[in-house]
Amino acid sequence: MYCGLPDTLASVPGRPIRVLRVIARLNVGGPALHVTHLAQGLAERGYQTTLVAGDVARGEESMAFVADRAGVEIVRLPGLSRELSPVRDALAAIRLARIIREVRPDVVHTHTAKAGAVGRAAALLAGLRHRPVVVHTFHGHVLRGYFGPVGTLVFRAIETALARTTDRLIAVSPEVRDELVALGVAPASKFSIVRLGLELERRVAFEGDASELRRRHGIPLESFVVGWFGRMTAVKQTDALLTTLAGLRERDVDAVLLLVGDGDDRARLEERAHELGLARSVLFLGYQEDGAPWFALCDAVALTSASEGTPATVIEALAAGRPVVSTNVGGLSDVVTEGETGFLVPPGDTEALAARLELLAHDPERRAAMGALGRERVLRRYAVERLVDDVDALYRELLATTSATRRR
Repeated sequence: MYCGLPDTLASVPGRPIRVLRVIARLNVGGPALHVTHLAQGLAERGYQTTLVAGDVARGEESMAFVADRAGVEIVRLPGLSRELSPVRDALAAIRLARIIREVRPDVVHTHTAKAGAVGRAAALLAGLRHRPVVVHTFHGHVLRGYFGPVGTLVFRAIETALARTTDRLIAVSPEVRDELVALGVAPASKFSIVRLGLELERRVAFEGDASELRRRHGIPLESFVVGWFGRMTAVKQTDALLTTLAGLRERDVDAVLLLVGDGDDRARLEERAHELGLARSVLFLGYQEDGAPWFALCDAVALTSASEGTPATVIEALAAGRPVVSTNVGGLSDVVTEGETGFLVPPGDTEALAARLELLAHDPERRAAMGALGRERVLRRYAVERLVDDVDALYRELLATTSATRRR
């Protein structure tokens, strides 16, 4: 059973605008921050949000503390998780339908693939006479790089069917939208672009001494420090980071790799670093609640993923004034401007990745210029206030059109 809902949610219809927001899990990453900022920001504009979240997977760190600090109450939905399980997923949809009938939201807004499937199914199962507006945000997608050919076809068919039951689809970048349109999920006319919004100034502020931090971790002041931030899972292609580091060192770059994060692949990566003779040049820092000191420690930030939406860590890296070298996947080209705030390389091309990092290692002035320009651009573009403005306007548009049409 789900936990009880607060009494205040039995509100008078039309008085605040009620939103039921669903996310599979509040694990470390941009989506958890995104839903928290929306719940908090929209509350100031006459909205009442019920934030429903499932279970964090084993080995993942939870970011529920961000919602707690923001005063956003979380309704726990056991059984809703990353893992595929027809029985658990069906039970989660039934439980969520019960919550929908109790809350009677004006808007049901789902985030991430699993919550999108369970949440949109639940909106249909709820059987409300006045069906809520249904919105789904693609923070990325699982239709490339996650499953084999058969699994990908199945999930594409599921997403296409679900899209027909959805009033509006949101993509976090034009590139993510274009990929989904090309895959036949829905026409471009059904999508809106709403970029992430993050508290960037606060998240990257570091008032300490980066040189002292280097000394404390045994990193020579003259070393070129490459940072990576994220979950150590297969789709992140973290093996490529070690290959890239080896390539840098072969190019006579005194490089050190910081791995900030955790996940299923960590033990294997640590073993691989030893096999390659790189153990002394790789720092496995694990999950860090405060990323600011580690961005300050880096000269550049790298990303090697096979698939992404819009990674919050890349936006944060730029906000911290660090150039980014990344694979050109998902919405990365919407964040990183080639040759201006960083470099983009083809997925799997560790030679190109090492070559771009070598350029930055030998040109500190260019690094600084790229970092400064990146910071200037992302602080405006990815502000929380802009995110809340975009979603507020979208909800009001949909409530004035879609919902009104249904209630005639």
